Amino acid sequence: MDFNGFTQEDFDVFLIDGLEQRMKALKEKIRPKLESLGQYFAPTLSTLTGEEMFVHVAKHARRTINPPKDTWVAFANNRRGYKMLPHFQIGMWHTHLFIWFAIIYEAPRKEVIAEKFLQKGLDIFETIPKDFVWSLDHMKPETIEHQQITIDEMQSYFQRLQTVKKAELLCGYTIAKDKAINMGGRALLHQIDEVFKTVAPLYQTAIQ
Repeated sequence: MDFNGFTQEDFDVFLIDGLEQRMKALKEKIRPKLESLGQYFAPTLSTLTGEEMFVHVAKHARRTINPPKDTWVAFANNRRGYKMLPHFQIGMWHTHLFIWFAIIYEAPRKEVIAEKFLQKGLDIFETIPKDFVWSLDHMKPETIEHQQITIDEMQSYFQRLQTVKKAELLCGYTIAKDKAINMGGRALLHQIDEVFKTVAPLYQTAIQ
């Protein structure tokens, strides 16, 4: 695939004032790269999950005032949408790239999924690499390093997913802006591939 990675100019899109101006830059500079990543990784994720994965590039269509602070491409086993399903994401904030396995607040089966995670808690805790991160809110850039938490804290994230209506859970990897720029296309593709291989078992647990 002809993918040269991300540039300073790409990240600077999120500093552009105004909804129309930022959306124009997003469409011209970043969306083609996300579409390329989508086409590249859909077959990989289909193989990892055993299900056909469809590509959903964020359109930010509902926005009328506030320009988007992040953007992404998502992968799910449904052609029509992804937010209601366990899914995967590649995306970016101004400060970093993210690669996620994600369950966000629209998912209707969160209680069932959370119970499966709770049952496999020790296995999950031991197999997630130390430099991976968790998020409890996909709309915020802050993350929690796996190496900084105990198994009880991780289990509390699962319990929150089970009991709080708007709860979310994301697990994956972030790459700081400067590092991402310097990595270039080939190294980024390899890194994303490794992250998806690592979090794919979470997806398998969620859909069983």
